[in-house]
Amino acid sequence: MVSPADIEWETAAAALAYPDALARMDERQAAIRDGGARELIWLLEHPPLYTGGTSANPSELLNVRFPVYNTGRGGRYTYHGPGQRVGYIMLDLGARGKDVRAYVHALEGWVIDALGIFGVAARRAEGRVGIWCDNRSSQEAKIGAIGVRIRRWVTAHGFAVNINPDLSHFDGIVPCGIAEYPVTSLTALGVDASLADFDAALLKTLPKFLDILARNAVSAELT
Repeated sequence: MVSPADIEWETAAAALAYPDALARMDERQAAIRDGGARELIWLLEHPPLYTGGTSANPSELLNVRFPVYNTGRGGRYTYHGPGQRVGYIMLDLGARGKDVRAYVHALEGWVIDALGIFGVAARRAEGRVGIWCDNRSSQEAKIGAIGVRIRRWVTAHGFAVNINPDLSHFDGIVPCGIAEYPVTSLTALGVDASLADFDAALLKTLPKFLDILARNAVSAELT
């Protein structure tokens, strides 16, 4: 069974340009696939930018305030910027059951568990991608996005969770193609937490995430 100690954990010291991050992620994904590198959980920030996934609709790009990058992950348009924790997760699903849906479900659960440490009752929403919670007006709002890309059973991309970003930056897009609901953040919810605080919550809940993936692998072997 893989333990947290078997996986490299890295936190970027400064905001990283998206093309540079994408190039490194692609390189690491290939190295893991070929047995030349350890699995990696990479936590970082980007400068303000928009990315479009494989289902991105140009009509949902409302105001090109920041650079726009097309990417191979699933999903539609999303925003990245300071105060948002981005997690790029590079794991070998070949050893974990080769079940993409189960992996995404586990990834969502990991983010939900980490937010729970701050008293946020985050959840999945049927028929809507991402991580959701109630804002201070008791309105359902999106606090995190999920988007993955898998090549030869090695994962890439991952999640983006709003800690204390400028939420007005989301106004340039229809976030993930969902216009009916607002976005929120830990700060907007009244939670005083830093990126480092959220990273610590992710690390604390990592063993459960890996355990779920390990059980997925066992289930796959039994079927």
